[in-house]
Amino acid sequence: MSEFVRAFLAFEISNPEVKKRLTDMQTLAAQTGADLKPVEPENIHMTIRFLGDITKNMVEKIYMEMQQTKFKPFPVQLIGLGVFPNLSYPRVLWAGITIGAEQLQNVVSQIEPKLLGLGLQPERNAFSPHLTIARVRSAKNKAQLANLITKNAKYDFGTIEAKCLRLKRSELTPNGPIYSTLKEYCPK
Repeated sequence: MSEFVRAFLAFEISNPEVKKRLTDMQTLAAQTGADLKPVEPENIHMTIRFLGDITKNMVEKIYMEMQQTKFKPFPVQLIGLGVFPNLSYPRVLWAGITIGAEQLQNVVSQIEPKLLGLGLQPERNAFSPHLTIARVRSAKNKAQLANLITKNAKYDFGTIEAKCLRLKRSELTPNGPIYSTLKEYCPK
C-alpha cells in the first residue's frame, strides 16, 4: 500500500428501492445508445468533497475535523435527471437533489474551511448537490440521451437518509474504482 490514499467525503445510498430506481435509469440511459460508463450500483454515493491523494497521516486529521461537523441525520430527496455541464456537451449524468440540498450545503460549508486549514487545495467548482449515475464518454447518440433527460427532468428516485459522513478510499483499477470506508462519523 502506498503512503498516499485517493479519497473523498460522501454519504452513501442505503435505500434499496432508491438504488433500484437509479440503476433502472442507468439501463434506460444505456438503451439510448449513448457512450456511457455507469457508476457501479455498489459505488453510487453523494460526494461531499473530493480530496485527491492524501497521506495516511491526513486521514486521522480529516476524521477529527469530520467529528466537529454539526448535523443530524436528514432526508435527501432525489428528483430529476440532468447532466453537467449542459445538454450540448454532456459529461456527467446525475440525479438531482431537492429536499436535503440545504443540509448538504451546510455540511460542505462547515468542512471546507477545515480542509483548507489542513492544507488541502480548494475545490475547483462550487458544490452542486447531485448524485452521479454515469459518465458520458463521447457525443455518440447525444440527442437520444438529451431526449431521455428532458423527459425525466422531474423523475422521483425517492428519498434516502443522510446519516453517516464517510471518508472513502478510491482505488483505481482497470475494471473501475473500488471504494472502501476509511472512517465514518454518524452523529446522533
